[in-house]
Amino acid sequence: MIRFASLLLRRLEKSRDVISSSQRQWLHKSGPCLKKAPKKLRGKNPSSQRWIVRQLNDPYVQKAAVDNYRCRSAYKLIEMDDKFRFLKPGLVVVDCGACPGSWTQVAVNRVNAAEGFPRGMVIGVDLQYISPINGAKLLSNCDFTLEETQEHIQKHLPNGKADIVLSDMAPNATGLSSLDHDQIVALQTSAFKFSKIVLREGGVFVCKLWDGSHCKMFQSIVGDVFKFVKVIKPQSSRSNSAELFVFARGYKKIRQDS
Repeated sequence: MIRFASLLLRRLEKSRDVISSSQRQWLHKSGPCLKKAPKKLRGKNPSSQRWIVRQLNDPYVQKAAVDNYRCRSAYKLIEMDDKFRFLKPGLVVVDCGACPGSWTQVAVNRVNAAEGFPRGMVIGVDLQYISPINGAKLLSNCDFTLEETQEHIQKHLPNGKADIVLSDMAPNATGLSSLDHDQIVALQTSAFKFSKIVLREGGVFVCKLWDGSHCKMFQSIVGDVFKFVKVIKPQSSRSNSAELFVFARGYKKIRQDS
């Protein structure tokens, strides 16, 4: 019995030696291969790798793919509208910083800009190219902060007026939080000034900010011309993100400031 066991052991050792190195590598990796792992990470810097892994594991990214939204940010607008119910059929919406178009998609659906009655209208504008969206008028490769761009938007609005101005604009992040904060406040100040020109009385203004020293001041300035202002952070906004949103309703149209 001992002799048989010894013979069997030598045979097993011999068979293991003829297994190729690639086969042995596969055997060692068989456990991890059962898990879903990101591909094509080679050559990516650590920051890009973390972003890819985060995207793969983000339930809102997965839900956006199922619901046919262009990116997860659609659910931020959906949450805000479910809470405040401001996107109603027949209304006119301007979406500033629209690319890639997820907020525009939500707005088109909720104001009946593509079909249904009463028929609404959505205009999206962005510095980058925006792929066509059924039911939306898109102004690609346009710098919203320029006066000529804002005048061009007004020409497309019924009587030059809108019911809602949305702004998801954001600068390219530098990594310096104070500088990034100042830049996004500057962008949203431009959107706010535009809203005072085009909004009908009672209109709505929604914009994104990154938390910082000027948030309360910005909120106060918006509150001068809107009856209701609230800073909110939707659940779909990542917990480690500094972003928050200013929701303003009831444009008072008391005066036209510069």
